Amino acid sequence: MFPATCSRLSRVALSCRGQRTLSLLSSSGSSNWSKVVSDAEKIVGYPTSFMSLRCLLSDELSNVAMHVRKLVGTQHPLLNTARGFVYDSKNNLQMRGLVVLLLSKAAGPNQAASDLLTQDMVSGIYPSQRNLAEITELIHTAFLVHRGIVDLKELTVSDGSLKDMQFGNKMAVLGGDFLLANACTGLAQLDNTKVVELISSAIGDLVQGVYYENSSITEDLPNVTRLKNTFQDNGLIDGVNVAQWEEQTFLSHGALLAKSCQAAMELARHDMESQRVAYKYGKHLSLGHKLNSDLQPFMKSDVGEPASFSFSAAPVVFHRQIVGQETWHQQLQQAKTFRNQVDYSKLLAAVKSEKGVSSAMDLCCYHSNKALEAIQAFPSSEARSALENIASAITKF
Repeated sequence: MFPATCSRLSRVALSCRGQRTLSLLSSSGSSNWSKVVSDAEKIVGYPTSFMSLRCLLSDELSNVAMHVRKLVGTQHPLLNTARGFVYDSKNNLQMRGLVVLLLSKAAGPNQAASDLLTQDMVSGIYPSQRNLAEITELIHTAFLVHRGIVDLKELTVSDGSLKDMQFGNKMAVLGGDFLLANACTGLAQLDNTKVVELISSAIGDLVQGVYYENSSITEDLPNVTRLKNTFQDNGLIDGVNVAQWEEQTFLSHGALLAKSCQAAMELARHDMESQRVAYKYGKHLSLGHKLNSDLQPFMKSDVGEPASFSFSAAPVVFHRQIVGQETWHQQLQQAKTFRNQVDYSKLLAAVKSEKGVSSAMDLCCYHSNKALEAIQAFPSSEARSALENIASAITKF
């Protein structure tokens, strides 16, 4: 099962150049977000930035990192991914593991499970739950690395030589596969069939979600100079509706966290209700964070700042649904330049002039409230308060 999934994840990344983001838990405004994360890390016993340290310090990955240095001076996205992990100043990259640990601590030990020894717990968390948090981060990291694979047919002179970009692609495939293989090995060592099924299905969801994304759009906005035949692409013009957007976003950004939260409850032998609540929290938190991330370009008011947003961003999806396809097509034509490219500043103004942005904000608040509602099922504690703070922070724009 795992080798096939690993291969699929590598292949799907080839078509994702425009979809690269370092985390679904993207910049949520600020110093407030960093403080929420910092406080939460103290509760679970250690900074989650060390979550994957054993893997990252291995000889195999050290060799990969040494080869990646050859890409310095090129525009290969693997470099930006690597920099993001070294200089994660906004505390975005290890959030899935942190949430898994906080939920594990908030739920506490299962008194009915006599074979699980409470003396093995560290800071109120079972060793298997900590291992699960690490596995979750490894899968997410592997996914990010795989998404750094470049479509060589769309290279420009400024990107770097073809040889260097081909080399970067090989490193992205091998590095991502290595991380995913380590995650799968750790998953098997948990010795829990249901957990293996949950996380395996989450990997499948990631792949399926990315395929859905790429059937809707061809490129992300930061690469506007590389857009070709934009208006001939039916997916870009017609897009998806809000319900489809939520479904696709859950697959590509939320399934891993939601199912990891449920798996953490399963490892502690908690009942199905606790597992359902944990899954619900992870699901709504993920969707809320993605909405927050999508809204960021539309909340900036700096004059002259270049537009940077995706056609699959929630405000655009809402806007397209509100104004209708005919008006949307007209706005696309009006934003068309003489080189058959797109003036995205005009589209940004068009989206901001309607209710697409406010509708996306309302949906973000809805998912935040649903996450807060779910977490109330656990007893009051420091860990639950931290989870509440995280859910509330995604509504700060």
